[in-house]
Amino acid sequence: MTTAPLTEKKVRITSIDLLRGLVMLIMAIDHVRDIFHLGQPDPTDLATTTPILFFTRWITHFCAPTFVFLSGISAYLAGTRRSRGELSLFLIKRGLWLIFVEVAVVNLGMTLNPLYNVQILQVIWAIGGSMILLGLLLACRASLPVIGIIGAIIFLGHNIFDFYDPGAIAKTFVWKLLVSAAGFNGVESLGHNHFLLVAYALIPWTGVMLIGFVFGSLYKTGADALRRKMVLLYSGLGLLAVFLIFRSFNWYGDPSPWSVQKTTTLSVLSFFNVTKYPCSLLYLCMTIGTALVLLAGAEGAKGRWASIVIVYGNVPFFYYVCHWYLIQVFHVILFFAFGFRPGQIINPNNPFLFEPPAFGVNLLGVYIIWLVVIGLLYWPCRWFSRYKKSHRQWWLSYV
Repeated sequence: MTTAPLTEKKVRITSIDLLRGLVMLIMAIDHVRDIFHLGQPDPTDLATTTPILFFTRWITHFCAPTFVFLSGISAYLAGTRRSRGELSLFLIKRGLWLIFVEVAVVNLGMTLNPLYNVQILQVIWAIGGSMILLGLLLACRASLPVIGIIGAIIFLGHNIFDFYDPGAIAKTFVWKLLVSAAGFNGVESLGHNHFLLVAYALIPWTGVMLIGFVFGSLYKTGADALRRKMVLLYSGLGLLAVFLIFRSFNWYGDPSPWSVQKTTTLSVLSFFNVTKYPCSLLYLCMTIGTALVLLAGAEGAKGRWASIVIVYGNVPFFYYVCHWYLIQVFHVILFFAFGFRPGQIINPNNPFLFEPPAFGVNLLGVYIIWLVVIGLLYWPCRWFSRYKKSHRQWWLSYV
């Protein structure tokens, strides 16, 4: 194993780590809710939801787009320490590694099913696949403007199929995998009681990463900090304006238009109830627009709370994998504490283990478990963050 000299120490950008840490912490709310909320009601079903339940889901919408976008920025910054060829190869290898981890490690953490009866392709798959495509573009010598144009076309144009029916191709596995996976409509049978759920269609998320890669140039050595803040701020405000205008008139960008409901509160919820599966243009404008504004405001952020959140942002991949398994530790403990028996671990109608129909806690309990989980993860994240800063082994670039 080779170790690079410590003089090549990687420079951390505080604003990026702060925003990344924030979305990583918020993300865990949704995963805790998915596992522990009694009855698992749909937070976006306006017929049954409540404002607090809707907000619990809605706030986590900002996580995946921000994470993918920041991964694009990080990919650009990784290129400042490598040649184009080295960066291309690194992104392809890291992308393949992330897909392997999604399939072999994260899925087990989500389902606790050692037989892997269901494979779920989520955000780590989307990041890994997008890295591979970005690496291939770099291998083809695509310039930064070309990458930006491709990213913008995907970002702005992928909802065109809301108006033009692609026909029979829309039912194919390849289409669901690459273009338009829509939650459980993306389920594919693998035979022998094994299934693949494509939660994140690859191409729309690749557009997000490509745009993030272009924005990464704002952080290169010698870049004007004031200009960077202005570009981030006005770009974010522009995306939010697109969201508000296009959503108000239901023009374009989301297959599920909002409508006036029986109460003002439900009408507001309908307005913000944009489509994540597959990610719509307005969903991305709302989330990434907000992320860009926050990224501009996070420049130079200091203080106790900022330093705590940055710890999580320093080691996002480590945190992501660990948080699934820590959540499941509490899952198993509460399963037996609530009096369920070993015979109820397996539900023949559910590939997720330890989830009998009556298992769960109320929404307050969900938030309490979430706070305990992220609190306990602070110390291992701080340890690993310090380890990464003081060591230069090659494998640290992959975790």
